[in-house]
Amino acid sequence: MFTARKKIAKEAGAEPTELEEQVAQALFDLEATNAELKGDLRDLWIAGAQEIDISASRKAILIKVPYRLLKAYHKIQQRLVRELEKKFSGKDVVIVGVRRILPPAKHSRKAQRPRTRTLTAVHEAYLDDLVFPTEIVGKRIRYRLDGSKVLKVLLDPKDRNSAEYKIETFSGVYKKLTGQDVVFEFPVQEQQ
Repeated sequence: MFTARKKIAKEAGAEPTELEEQVAQALFDLEATNAELKGDLRDLWIAGAQEIDISASRKAILIKVPYRLLKAYHKIQQRLVRELEKKFSGKDVVIVGVRRILPPAKHSRKAQRPRTRTLTAVHEAYLDDLVFPTEIVGKRIRYRLDGSKVLKVLLDPKDRNSAEYKIETFSGVYKKLTGQDVVFEFPVQEQQ
């Protein structure tokens, strides 16, 4: 198990949980056995993992990766997610980058925080990470009569076959990450 330990790097040297060790072991095994992923996985590791209950019978594994490695993960994400879902049978696997939200500056003399560290920007980035490689083609905010908000996200219809079974998972994971309700849909296309 010591060799799989290099596949997980926690902040401030915290001890990994059992699930994080299982995910790290799965990544290490894939690197050792899968020829097409071996070169790509060599320099990649995770920052954390957690299991999320989507419904009574459905669970998802949220894998958090360091932001600077996110682009490398995107190159192999479809193959990697497929292999990890085989290993963790019955669970959907979702990969997001670790992002930090900074509080607004109290004094004007203090340095301005970057736009990428605002709450809104981080939540938007989580949305993009969740649905990757599917593109988001539109967003709507629906205000209900009771004052609650629901974000409607329209996904690219050409990816309907590959992403439709995960829509419930995307909603559950986004709710867990941000506390906001979101509905994923595919826009209806007119027949010509």
